[in-house]
Amino acid sequence: MTETTAASYLTQEAYDRLQAELTQLKDEGRSEISKRIEAAREEGDLKENGGYHAAKEEQGKMEARIRQLEHLLQNAVVGSAPTEKGVVQPGTVVTVEMFGDSETFLLGSREIIDEGSDLDVYSEQSPLGAALLGGRTGETVSYEAPNGKTVEVKILEATPYQT
Repeated sequence: MTETTAASYLTQEAYDRLQAELTQLKDEGRSEISKRIEAAREEGDLKENGGYHAAKEEQGKMEARIRQLEHLLQNAVVGSAPTEKGVVQPGTVVTVEMFGDSETFLLGSREIIDEGSDLDVYSEQSPLGAALLGGRTGETVSYEAPNGKTVEVKILEATPYQT
């Protein structure tokens, strides 16, 4: 891992799920999209062939997802889900008070959460995430915002994320 490559903390369950998705995309996904492109190509003029262009666009999105998954899994730090309540660590749902409002989010990788969840996710490498790491319920931490101002954040609750 290079200095510019950040590690992603994943549970074994999330790692296995992402690995299965990558395998499916590389095997069946590539095969299926290749067949669709070939079938559309046989229809004739490629300039005005909507099916061909749609299949090529889908292929591009799939290849981007493959690269994203490969990078994520290559740089993943796999561990067990946190079990200790009250301590902020990757994989923890944190409720904080900031600017007089409370906010709840997952600290870690978006890949940990269930599909369709509306829970916000903050990276542990972000200024807020780095300041919160290791903090305990009731503590107040501060970090420097991108605009240069110091922001104080009170940790109201920290619980392990449950899928």
